[in-house]
Amino acid sequence: MDRIRIGIIGAGSYGEAHAQALADHDDLQVVAASRNDAQALQAFCERYTCRGYTDNAELLADPEIDAVVIATPHHLHTDLLLAAAAAGKHVLLEKPMAPTLPECRAIIDAVRQAGVKFMVGHVNHFARAYQTARQILDSGEVGEIVLGVSTMSKFWYEPNRRWWHLQRATGGGMWMTAGIHCLDRLTWLVGAPVVSTSASLSARFHDQDADDGGMVFLRYANGAAGTIISVGYADGAPKHLTELTCTRATLNVDYVNGVSIGRGERWEPVPDSGAANWMRGALVEEWQQFKTYLRTDGAPSPVSGEYAYHIMSVIFAAEESSARGVEIPVPLEYPYA
Repeated sequence: MDRIRIGIIGAGSYGEAHAQALADHDDLQVVAASRNDAQALQAFCERYTCRGYTDNAELLADPEIDAVVIATPHHLHTDLLLAAAAAGKHVLLEKPMAPTLPECRAIIDAVRQAGVKFMVGHVNHFARAYQTARQILDSGEVGEIVLGVSTMSKFWYEPNRRWWHLQRATGGGMWMTAGIHCLDRLTWLVGAPVVSTSASLSARFHDQDADDGGMVFLRYANGAAGTIISVGYADGAPKHLTELTCTRATLNVDYVNGVSIGRGERWEPVPDSGAANWMRGALVEEWQQFKTYLRTDGAPSPVSGEYAYHIMSVIFAAEESSARGVEIPVPLEYPYA
């Protein structure tokens, strides 16, 4: 596979971020995009010199497309993924997989049956700070993770907030939209599945159906424990940080400032471990790994459907815990990878 031809389903704000990242790869080409808003779609296609479709089915029928990225509202993921798999397109699906567990199962079944390559866009895996932290942990330098706190506290009504973000039925809420990043990055660093969770999620800052904040406690299969702080405030100041207590050191992981190792009663910054425009760099790396996956027979997905399914299982278990006020076990339905 020489040049890989990409279709962007959902040419909105995040579809644009993908298009900008794709422009950094000479061997990846955006050939088509889709969006309901015909005027906005035309402007997008002029910027990236590609064909535009207001009908997603027409884009998926385009024989010149090798793979698609699905960057639509969350509640549209499942039907689009099923159609893409049936059309024989490889898929990079934005997180979260889908708003319900049966839909997540249907997605895994569809890609397996179709034999297409599939990856879920958990972008933190590709951020420089988190890749650096994972390398440090894998080296054994700081020992094993004992405790982790992963925080995402941000202004909820940012410019790209849409109506579907505010309703749980459409996969909205701070927990599923943004708190999932905290859950994913901590679980990826711990390197073990979650076995149970206890949570408190609610809408305390805005008049909306879905949650806008909460705290989630996690027990991991390897004995580690974690806490997720997921807040979409009405007024405040942002905090995006993962704090790890390991057996031989402590670690702070920050997108922009990078990784710092705590030992000997002082913090040691790890050089070149952060990035001011971390998201752009992470998306460029995400596409780098996706194209390598597409070109390599038998290669594992950089973020497998089975791993993403486990993350969604924890998302739903935390919601159940919050509603019932009890700790909820998280079954491991697929091999953790």
